[in-house]
Amino acid sequence: MMKKLTAIAASFALFNVLFAPTVIAQRQAARSVVTAEPMIFAVLNDGKSLEPIGSISKGALEAPAGGDGTTDEITKFVSTFYKKGQTYQLIFGGARNGSVTVYESFPDSDCAKNIAGITSSSTKAKLSGKVMALATNVPLTKPGSGVRRLPTPAERVAADNLVKAEFAKQGNSAAVIESRDYHNLTALDVDGDGKIELVGSFWVKPDAKTRNTLFFIADKGADGKYKIGFGKYNSIKEESVMSGDISSVDDGIYHELLLDVFDIDGDGVSEVFTYVQSFEGAGFNVYRRTEGKWDGIFNGSNYHCGF
Repeated sequence: MMKKLTAIAASFALFNVLFAPTVIAQRQAARSVVTAEPMIFAVLNDGKSLEPIGSISKGALEAPAGGDGTTDEITKFVSTFYKKGQTYQLIFGGARNGSVTVYESFPDSDCAKNIAGITSSSTKAKLSGKVMALATNVPLTKPGSGVRRLPTPAERVAADNLVKAEFAKQGNSAAVIESRDYHNLTALDVDGDGKIELVGSFWVKPDAKTRNTLFFIADKGADGKYKIGFGKYNSIKEESVMSGDISSVDDGIYHELLLDVFDIDGDGVSEVFTYVQSFEGAGFNVYRRTEGKWDGIFNGSNYHCGF
């Protein structure tokens, strides 16, 4: 009996020597071909946070697992996209300009279940305050122009004239329009044609308890003049502000702000991605220009926690 057991053990040992490495290699190979779906993230908090916007499917965006998702949904998302050391391309001006690396995630937290802590590295993108970016695992087959800068004095004057005209169109007095301020005004080139698009977020103070906001995308026409290709105007009353303090709007709450641009459908024209911060979460919008007209193609939100 002992001889038989010894023979079986020897045969098993021989199997381990000859075949186990092959089996292990096959299992590892099988795991290696499982890749995460194409995903676009917002790079927020001075380049220190990563928040999902959506996954790309056939040139369109689909909402990911949200912060109010089930435990299973959050666990799957975090284990797929937020492994420690996982790296994504940093997108600035529609082109790769650096990378972000995940170093922590918070699936068991109350307010950041699908948000990751990251480090950012870029030679161009100076991420601070309301200068934000995108990150992705999508291969850049048609990288964007890489143009993202402050407007020239002439571009700034052109944008300011558009802003004044739009606020006047919405019924604001000349005195109110003089109170105008902005969070950002950015020059971009969404299709690499050398013509600059302007994206801006402005507001005015019609009274002590009200703020009127304007987000716009402006295109330069064949005549060399700018016009608003897409505009969104809102009037915000203090009683509708969750904090009960209208000054929160002055700090950026409820304003629609530029994240960056990225060509999600591969047609050579980058879409404009924006971010709206609220007290309980974040909103994400995406705009596409088709035949010279800008339209919203995605509207998503990510719940953080109650205010």
